[in-house]
Amino acid sequence: MKRNIAVITGLAGLLMLALATPSFADEKGKEVTITGEGQCAKCILKEADACQHTITTEEGGRQVTYYLAQNDVAKEFGNQLCKEKKKIKVTGTVKTVGGKQELTATKMELGAN
Repeated sequence: MKRNIAVITGLAGLLMLALATPSFADEKGKEVTITGEGQCAKCILKEADACQHTITTEEGGRQVTYYLAQNDVAKEFGNQLCKEKKKIKVTGTVKTVGGKQELTATKMELGAN
């Protein structure tokens, strides 16, 4: 009986570790592609003091907003999201910064499906 409990507890621990692995992979730089609605955190969302690209998508039945890090890819994309929302597709790495999802883009495209 004690042996069965130990085995079940061990398997439960392994299952919990396996379920937690995707978030650890994202933290370590796993590249993801996100398609959604791009907009400016300052001009449209009114959440920032300076212009910053964001992408909002639906994940697991809820809206998730990713804030794009200021890098060369985001700068090259320009101010295309300041005046109006647009469909975009962004590839990059995600990490949590200050309770928000930050996406460091390696590629950005307008009008993605």
